[in-house]
Amino acid sequence: MLGCKGSSGTGVRYKLTLATGLLECLCFAGVVFGWASLVFVLKTDGYFSDLCINSTDASGELGTDCSLQDENFSLVFTVASFMNNFLTLPNGFIYDHFGTMATRFLAIFLYTTGTLIVSLSSEALSFLLFPALSFIAVGGILFLMTNMQVGNLFGAHRSTIITVYNGAFDSSSVIFLIIKVVYERGVSLRSSFLFLSACNLIHLLRTLFLMPKSHIPYPIPDDYRYGMSCAKSHSYNVEQYEAERDPSSDRGVDDEPLQTDTLQLTDNSEKDSFKSCVLSWFFLWHLMWLSVMQLRHYFFIGTLNPMLNRLADQDPDTVSQYTNAFAFTQFCGVLCAPWNGLLMDRHKRKPLDPGVSEREADLRSSVLSLLLTSLQCLLFSICASIPFLPLQYVTFILQVLNRSFLYGGNAAFISIAFPARHFGKLYGLVMSLSAVVSLLQYPCFALNKVLGGDPFYVNIILTVLTLLAFIHPVYVFLHCRELAKQRNNSRSILEASMQETSMY
Repeated sequence: MLGCKGSSGTGVRYKLTLATGLLECLCFAGVVFGWASLVFVLKTDGYFSDLCINSTDASGELGTDCSLQDENFSLVFTVASFMNNFLTLPNGFIYDHFGTMATRFLAIFLYTTGTLIVSLSSEALSFLLFPALSFIAVGGILFLMTNMQVGNLFGAHRSTIITVYNGAFDSSSVIFLIIKVVYERGVSLRSSFLFLSACNLIHLLRTLFLMPKSHIPYPIPDDYRYGMSCAKSHSYNVEQYEAERDPSSDRGVDDEPLQTDTLQLTDNSEKDSFKSCVLSWFFLWHLMWLSVMQLRHYFFIGTLNPMLNRLADQDPDTVSQYTNAFAFTQFCGVLCAPWNGLLMDRHKRKPLDPGVSEREADLRSSVLSLLLTSLQCLLFSICASIPFLPLQYVTFILQVLNRSFLYGGNAAFISIAFPARHFGKLYGLVMSLSAVVSLLQYPCFALNKVLGGDPFYVNIILTVLTLLAFIHPVYVFLHCRELAKQRNNSRSILEASMQETSMY
């Protein structure tokens, strides 16, 4: 069995954990964000069709007004995306306190329940979509949360693996495209979701054999083992491990605590407390960085189907073509995400400059990633605001590129800037607070409706809001420059003192 033959067996287990985690994120974790493809299927099956009414247009022709149906589909996605993020806070506490295995059991239960509810839903039971999509969304984000620690097994590529997993999470939205395609070939929606329910056996086996009961520490101890094997696995308490390990063995990760806010703390444990992390400027600007871009993405996804209908003059074939193109580009997220990780890990193979901690080097390396992500979102928002149908192909590409950079960079930055023992709580808190901000998408939907379904002015407002995201990379850059300045000043004072001493 894996893990029974020393370092070679351990290496195989590490790689198998990495590969199966990638498959799990790619095929299951973020399927809810393929909502635009599933809406096409649900409309065909008549979900919320009782909300469509007969109406007469400006030319006097009789037609059907399904704006209330579209509004309910947008509301289903709004609720699911909110729950996906907001419940990450309590789930983060569960993950930090009870460990990986308990958290994954919860994820499996939620995901299985959600897929079964969809398979049991029908035109008459359209309201079941609200709890079902929320369960699937929350279960999926828990799979991602427990998988990101796998990056700790590969220290030099830690950020790259975290971003790849987040890219796979984004790409998993293609699963709803596959469901749409097989539906058009005669496979029912119920059969597809029953198959997804059965696949939860894979998650259960992986939880038992390829994941730790508690957490994967960083850096990895020499005798570290996890999962069921012929040798007894070691259960590590991350907080205790960080407190007890020798700081000199970590290339200076913890020997220079971050000075990320104006609080003057006198105790290292107090400086690294959860409260001090939350009250830091790093956390505040990072929250704003994530929130404004996430709101932009959610509004785009939630209004994609009615927007395409509007630009395509209600032609179902054209709408289907663009919906398929959008869903296909989502699959490319897993190909885009590694570039962000490579940007953040580009300094790992070089020796550190004298006096520079690994954490400071990581922060300095993250500035370019944060800046590029903000720039991508601005370009994506501008393209999405232009009501020209062929341009939406460019919008789809920019959207998936930005989304893969956004969520991968979010998790990687939290793992870099704050202590590992608070990762689950901080990741959960930032996702929960950004979920509260994402509720603004519903007033945006309402304003869009008031404006006759034309999203142009709402898009302009959201484009202006995305400019706030540029504050975060600028602040991190200035922080790193200040640390370098302090280090140079200290070195100059020390050299001057040594010269003065040598004179005597």
